[in-house]
Amino acid sequence: MVGKYKVVTLCGSTRFKDQFMQAQKELTLKGCIVISVGLFGHAGDGEVWENMDENTLTKTKEMLDDMHKRKIDMADEIYVINVGGYIGESTKSEIEYAKKTGKAVKYLEN
Repeated sequence: MVGKYKVVTLCGSTRFKDQFMQAQKELTLKGCIVISVGLFGHAGDGEVWENMDENTLTKTKEMLDDMHKRKIDMADEIYVINVGGYIGESTKSEIEYAKKTGKAVKYLEN
């Protein structure tokens, strides 16, 4: 909590950009501080990866994964954007990490 506000980190596949944006709005209006992804690599930010060599691409993806775990560290809970029940490997890792560190885990879809 920051003051009276719960801090929530959004997790899920970046292909669900519209659902991320909707969840961010809804949670903000409920009085939450929302931490989200920095870019949508699977839905609109493809230019980020276009000219990267394989080594740089790998290092960048590792950095982004680590940064998202730090965002989870700052949160009280995570909110998983699991459209159609989809949870990819990175998101599974984030859920496991959140549980291991005592964070509550909530889902867009049950």
